[in-house]
Amino acid sequence: MFTQTKKGDEMETKLALNKRIYHQRFLLLMALPAVVWMIIFNYIPMYGVIIAFQNYRIIKPIIGQPFVGFEHFVELFTSGDFGNVMKNTLGISFLRLFIGFPLPIIFAIFLNEIKSISFKRFIQTVSYLPHFLSWAVLGGIMVNWLSDVGFINELLMNMGFISEPVFYLAEPDMFWGIAVFSDIWKELGWGAIIYLAAIAGINPSLYEAATVDGCNRFHKMIHITLPSIAPTISIFLILAISGMLNTNFEQILVLRNSLNQSASDVIDVFVYRTGMIAGRYSYAQAIGLFKSVVALILLGGANKITQKTSGHSLY
Repeated sequence: MFTQTKKGDEMETKLALNKRIYHQRFLLLMALPAVVWMIIFNYIPMYGVIIAFQNYRIIKPIIGQPFVGFEHFVELFTSGDFGNVMKNTLGISFLRLFIGFPLPIIFAIFLNEIKSISFKRFIQTVSYLPHFLSWAVLGGIMVNWLSDVGFINELLMNMGFISEPVFYLAEPDMFWGIAVFSDIWKELGWGAIIYLAAIAGINPSLYEAATVDGCNRFHKMIHITLPSIAPTISIFLILAISGMLNTNFEQILVLRNSLNQSASDVIDVFVYRTGMIAGRYSYAQAIGLFKSVVALILLGGANKITQKTSGHSLY
């Protein structure tokens, strides 16, 4: 009797799933190209990971290359560049996380409080615009502004803050701040979009009830807006932590030079120099694999901690 009931439940579940798939067939068809793209460009190339354990030469096929085990990983961890590369990568990433992550949330909350629709749209347009500029363009602007004859020096000298021009991109101590500031400038408005969408989904009756109770705007932001968008914040925080070893390769490549190399040599640039310039593909793959493993650990750890502390998680 129990077996028949169990089989009946399984049949009902299968029929319900088939019915749901049929009703959502058009949505599934829309998602199909993205799934195919991911399989072709993300999953199929994963077999190339094995070159991290080989002495790979580009003139020969991957299969049959000399196997060297963990030799490249040992070289990576004992390399004199490894400590400096990790310091720069984590330093820039921590600054982006602690400064750059909360700013789009704050910006979205305050932008939502603007009552004038035309002024709100103007602020949105101005804040979104830098996102659509490539780093080749935006980096050129930054290099121009920060040169010894650039806009920043002219402004600071006219205001009396400095007496002589400074070539900011030649100062290693300033590079982290420049990288973080330029990244925030480019992505602040665009990063706020998802939070504005989350805020738009909050039930207006909550604000009306808070007004009746005598709450001002600040109280509403703290006690209604922030808790309502907490799940969205949690998911993006998990993704931000898991990507801490990503330092925006295009940005760093445009802003770095021989004078600030000690502060701008991050993992992505190190992989580029090792693989594309030096032609050491196996060593570069080993670095990339190490980065991916660390990202996976960070993702799992951040997801678990967020789940325990806030009750929200990615999976």
